[in-house]
Amino acid sequence: MIRVNQHYSKLQNSYLFLDIGRRKKAFEDAHPEKTIINLGVGDVTEPLPKACRDALHAAADEMGDRATFRGYGPEQGYPFLREAIAHHDFHSRDADVGPDEIFISDGAKCDSANLQELFAVNTRVAIPDPVYPVYLDTNVMAGRSGGFAEGRYKDIVYLDSTPENGYIPHLPEEPVDLIYLCFPNNPTGAVATTAQLQSWVDYARENCAIILFDAAYEAYIRNPELPHSIYEIEGAREVAIELRSFSKNAGFTGTRCAFTVIPRDLQAWDRDGDKQSVHAMWGRRQSTKFNGVSYPIQRAAAAVYTPEGQAEIRTLTDFYIENARIIRESMRELGFPCTGGDNSPFLWFRTGGDSWAFFDRLLEHAGVVCIPGTGFGTCGEGHIRIGAFNSRENIELAMERTIKALK
Repeated sequence: MIRVNQHYSKLQNSYLFLDIGRRKKAFEDAHPEKTIINLGVGDVTEPLPKACRDALHAAADEMGDRATFRGYGPEQGYPFLREAIAHHDFHSRDADVGPDEIFISDGAKCDSANLQELFAVNTRVAIPDPVYPVYLDTNVMAGRSGGFAEGRYKDIVYLDSTPENGYIPHLPEEPVDLIYLCFPNNPTGAVATTAQLQSWVDYARENCAIILFDAAYEAYIRNPELPHSIYEIEGAREVAIELRSFSKNAGFTGTRCAFTVIPRDLQAWDRDGDKQSVHAMWGRRQSTKFNGVSYPIQRAAAAVYTPEGQAEIRTLTDFYIENARIIRESMRELGFPCTGGDNSPFLWFRTGGDSWAFFDRLLEHAGVVCIPGTGFGTCGEGHIRIGAFNSRENIELAMERTIKALK
């Protein structure tokens, strides 16, 4: 008889955002007269940049002409987009990344979920706590964890991110093979310095480990001293994979386009101790399992790198950063310490109490949805995450309600 993957049964409850959605709907059903402002799920609200829309329309017109129609494209992405990314996102910051090391995809979430399948089941995984759930859950699904006890999975190495370390975890005290890092961080909004990232790269080189570096929110970094890419760090090409997305800088959450960088220098070992190219493995995986991102979408993404596109995404990210400032100042007025919001679209507030209770209180008394920190891990207890993705009108109204409800 056919059997299921038993590792799925280890997953705790349901997906965090489904839980929040159910509570939100229950409140709406019980209080149809009340409007809810959602500052929880990190979806953008502002329209696609005009440069991207124009490119999308033009590419759609190309698809209507036999002479310019395109069918299956290259699974790794069209050269025009890969070259634009390499030049603007990496070469401009003295980061050595070639176009052929960039793989275009339909989302950083998908890539972060799929990359783990390149590595052996007995790979020792280190994951920050709190953490974006997909990093942890996909490794549980793959069989890299033991059972769940006292809020954590056995056989996973947790990297505590706490107020004491500024939400930048310390190096593991035991050898690990695969390390997940995200900066600017989701959910905490913390951003690592060059020196901090250098220590992680040095650790990975010394321990023959690989870092999966999620840089989906790098466009929000405003401090010129902070690195945007792990490839700005010496030695990172030997030990790091970087993931990025057009979702939060250009509003592609519904349009779907992202990319992953895997340097040709990056290697892992097979069971016989022989080195294998991770770049070649991922290329083979994508060619087998992925048919590529559509031509019009890639043209829209490439428009991000035009002068008009660059100006528009700066305006977009500045808009959300200003939203974050309003949130941060309002919550600090209520006495809640905050991380993030200055170089990140997420704000991480220390509430000091049960995070689901705070979620319910904010929903009930202010009609505002946040994310309870405990949904991101045990170190998230006593915190909430608020996102800056909403209209200015809704942000101001949400903070007005919050101050009134919590004072």
